[in-house]
Amino acid sequence: MRPIRRIAFVVNAQKPGALALAAALAAQARAAGATVKRTTRFPLPSGWLRGQHACCVIGGDGTLLGVVREAAAARVPVIGVNRGSLGFLTTFSEAEARAGFAALLAGRHRVVDRSLLECRLPDGKRELALNDVLLKDASGSRLVRLEVTANGRLVTEYSCDGLVFSTPTGSTAYNLSAGGPLIQPEAAVIAMTPICPHTLSNRAIIFPESVKLRVFNRSSRARLIVAVDGRRSLCACHDEPVEILLSRHRLGLVQRPGHEHFAIIRAKLKWSGGVTG
Repeated sequence: MRPIRRIAFVVNAQKPGALALAAALAAQARAAGATVKRTTRFPLPSGWLRGQHACCVIGGDGTLLGVVREAAAARVPVIGVNRGSLGFLTTFSEAEARAGFAALLAGRHRVVDRSLLECRLPDGKRELALNDVLLKDASGSRLVRLEVTANGRLVTEYSCDGLVFSTPTGSTAYNLSAGGPLIQPEAAVIAMTPICPHTLSNRAIIFPESVKLRVFNRSSRARLIVAVDGRRSLCACHDEPVEILLSRHRLGLVQRPGHEHFAIIRAKLKWSGGVTG
């Protein structure tokens, strides 16, 4: 990959050690001849990443999700350094970042493209999600009836607590907690997983990249919350459709050359067991 000569740091100041780590990595970047800008604000202001070669996020996965929209729009790859808990998206540990930052700046890294969901509301609002789009009752306690169509054809009507629409990247998040499948990140698909469905045969469905999903709120008294990556809450009233599809935008994630997705899954989810002869 090309060397990084302009780098932006997005730092979650609430995470212990994040500011000190940012200062150390910024010093390495300046020593390598790169220009540096830094903020502790997220989500980012519009256009803040324009012209940057990379964005280094220091915090947890939630911090990284706060830069997705701007990074995708500016086509700036994201380096995630974990100062949170699990860190599926922020794949560099502090030790790895400190030891390998000079090599990363010199171009010894790879960038993988991750699919994004586009969520469209009846009022014209559009949002991007790296992990998921969640639809549920605004009160948080009411059962909802949600009718789903795929490319104009009826899939089914769910009576459930909500629906999670997930990218492969987000399959380890809410989707997994709701009983949905793990999906290899390179797959261009959308997973739809019902939350606590009242019909036992209702299970997660995998849709291809060409699909356009529409969800109609068929509960006359319920108002839906539409949560995008857990932070941007929108609303949809009775019979108003919410559209979900794969976006033409993608997010670049910086990884070290030896990064292995399922090694991370095994470690983070604490998989165990083996095959015996």
